[in-house]
Amino acid sequence: MILGDSMSGEVKQVATSNFEKKLVQDQHNTNVAFYVHVKKFDNDVTAEIKKHIGEVFYFLRGIDWSFDSFGVEETRTRGNDVVCYFILRSADVPKLQKLFKDYFKDYGNAVKITCSVTKYEKVEESFFELTL
Repeated sequence: MILGDSMSGEVKQVATSNFEKKLVQDQHNTNVAFYVHVKKFDNDVTAEIKKHIGEVFYFLRGIDWSFDSFGVEETRTRGNDVVCYFILRSADVPKLQKLFKDYFKDYGNAVKITCSVTKYEKVEESFFELTL
């Protein structure tokens, strides 16, 4: 793969500096996306969802995971439901499923939780710096 132009530095296939070594991504990556479908959405819902997800994150100790993103998709974005989504990087799907079910089952505004699991494999990784 050729990246850059006259403003970019040398493209390397192997991380050589300590900083580049920190940027190396895992060979395999599993993203788990939880979509909490809610009946209604207003300013209070975001706070309620964050409270529940805070509880889930608190009990994620002992599970190998990292946080990717959180957000809200309103109706007509991908369907008729308002969904709050949480995307985590983890291969420990059964434990995550249990935690999400346990912490959202009593939340009256939740209709259901749908989930997708995506497994990625690193095909290529290169490193370069841009001079400013």
